[in-house]
Amino acid sequence: MEKKILVIDDEQPTLNMFRLLLAAYGYETLTAANGAEGVEAFERERPGIVLTDIKMPVMDGIEVLRRIKDIDPHAEVIVITGHGDMDLAIRALNLDATDFINKPVQRQALSEALSRAEERIAIAKSQAEELVVEETDEAAILRIQGSVTARSEPFLDRAMARARECGKPLIVLHFADNASTNGAGLSLLTRLLMDSRERGERVCIQGLSDNFRKVFEMVGISRLVEPCREPLGL
Repeated sequence: MEKKILVIDDEQPTLNMFRLLLAAYGYETLTAANGAEGVEAFERERPGIVLTDIKMPVMDGIEVLRRIKDIDPHAEVIVITGHGDMDLAIRALNLDATDFINKPVQRQALSEALSRAEERIAIAKSQAEELVVEETDEAAILRIQGSVTARSEPFLDRAMARARECGKPLIVLHFADNASTNGAGLSLLTRLLMDSRERGERVCIQGLSDNFRKVFEMVGISRLVEPCREPLGL
C-alpha cells in the first residue's frame, strides 16, 4: 500500500513537480492549492506527512502548521521556505515542524527530510504498540515493553488515561522482561506517579528486573507506589 503525503502550495507547477517526484518515492500524493484547502484535505485524508509552503495567500504555512497540529499533534509537517527565511523556519520548528527545506527544492534535501519524517512515524508506531492496557476483575494493567524515554511521554500519558477510564480500584504498571528506561524515562514515570498520588489513585508496579527495582528505589519511584502482590490475575 502506498504511503499518503499531502503537498500544499499555491503554485501549480510546484505541485506537479512534487507529484512526479514523490511518486518515485512510493507516495500517493494529495495536493492543495492553498492553506485552507490543505487543512481540509488533511482533516479528511489524514496523510502521515505534510509538505507545506510557508508563504501562501489565504492561509500561510505557519497557520497551516498550527491547524494541522491542533487536529493531530503527531502529524509530520515539513515546511518549504525561501532562502533567507530562517526566522520563519525557526518559528515552524518551534511549533514542532518535523523539518524545513529551501526553495528551489533539492532532491537530496527532500529525501533527507522525508527519511526523518518516516523515522519519527516508525518510532511513534513502535511506542504506541509498546503500551497496552488490559483489564482484570481487580485492576487495569498498563503493560510496558521496550524502552521508556522522553519520546514515550504522549503515548504513556494516553495509556494512563485509558487505564483510568477502566474504573478499576488499582492501576498496575507491568514491565515486560525487555522493558528498560533512561534518565528522561525515570523523570517521566516520576511525574506520572506523582500525578496519580495527587488524584488519590492506587498504583503498583510489577515485573521489574532486580537492577531496575534498585534504580526505582534509588530515585524514589518506589515510594510513590504501593506494594503489589503477584500475580493479580495477570
